[in-house]
Amino acid sequence: MSNEVTLSLQENEVAAGQELHGKVAINYAGRWDSVVINSQIENSSDVFSYSFLNGKKVNHPYARLSIFKAELKGSTAIDFVASTKHVPAESSSVKFRVTLIQEHKEIYSDIAYIKVVVKN
Repeated sequence: MSNEVTLSLQENEVAAGQELHGKVAINYAGRWDSVVINSQIENSSDVFSYSFLNGKKVNHPYARLSIFKAELKGSTAIDFVASTKHVPAESSSVKFRVTLIQEHKEIYSDIAYIKVVVKN
């Protein structure tokens, strides 16, 4: 695994409606066009919706969030907040993946996992 792009999640597990805090660090010095953050909840069509991106409120109710390099204005860090309405029977595994894109090709990626649990 390369450290050209890294994804870290602050929480190990969340319940429906609870905020998940994530950070992407881009260490790649070469050319790239965009970064994509994607989430997939196992055995479900439910998604994580993004509500904050680098401290600014956003309304992105889709599993896939694409950010153009120009939107980052030279920053190599992305902080995001996401949440889901998914309520599992017991718990569900979730895969978050961040990918650097150059000319429509994935050049580097990283993966992090969490669990969605039933709220106590």
